[in-house]
Amino acid sequence: MPPKNPSSPASRAKRLAVLGYGVAVYALFLPTFLYAIGFVANRIVPRSIDSGEIGPLGTALAVNLGMLGLFAVQHMVMARPAFKRRWTRIIPAAAERSTFVLATCAGLCLMYGQWRAMPSVVWHVESRSATMFLEALSLFGWALVLVATFLIDHFHLFGLKQVIHFAREKPEANPAFSVRSLYRYIRHPLYLGFFIAFWATPTMTAGHLLFAGGCTGFVLIAVRLEERDLKNAHSEYEDYAERVPMIVPRPGRRYAAGVEASTVK
Repeated sequence: MPPKNPSSPASRAKRLAVLGYGVAVYALFLPTFLYAIGFVANRIVPRSIDSGEIGPLGTALAVNLGMLGLFAVQHMVMARPAFKRRWTRIIPAAAERSTFVLATCAGLCLMYGQWRAMPSVVWHVESRSATMFLEALSLFGWALVLVATFLIDHFHLFGLKQVIHFAREKPEANPAFSVRSLYRYIRHPLYLGFFIAFWATPTMTAGHLLFAGGCTGFVLIAVRLEERDLKNAHSEYEDYAERVPMIVPRPGRRYAAGVEASTVK
């Protein structure tokens, strides 16, 4: 079969369609991410983790665990290289990451809409200064998440770079292994940010505890799969993993290629 003409109207239309799709998905991701902050903090948004519909405890547990499970399965399946190889036989490879982000946004929006409030209080901080500290700490966690995405490659992580390269007929190279800034001290500052954002709250309800605990459990499982994939993709990663803590930083431990991490000041 002769190669397709990249300059043909059909090829140009396809490139523009993929570009438009990626840009639209990224535009959807931004408010979805911002809504997550309000959802967890019970601020601003119309339906949050503690303001959703209240019903029988059994129903609430079933619905909430179902939402968490659906989100976890989507992430763990769609992020695996084997799934990506099969998936990109159906959709353009350039749109694979955008499709992952779209599915993530859909899962989050479904959770926002279906989450059942479980208002029983596990702990509540009375002190105004402690409340302000915990709320600020949660916001710090969200900021850490965002900063960590830029330290990796924010626009590649959310699929925008791939669709732009595809539209420009520019080959998309696989990201090279590099370690900088926060990643010299912990391997997953993004996940640390999520943990802080989820757990730093002045009022922990049963619903919030279920959400925070479920997400923490999912991340601890998913990170093992992710690390396996990273070791397969980058020969340097195993050495990096031996030198640098996974999520909790340790004093005196940071990464420098070719230098024992424990000796680096």
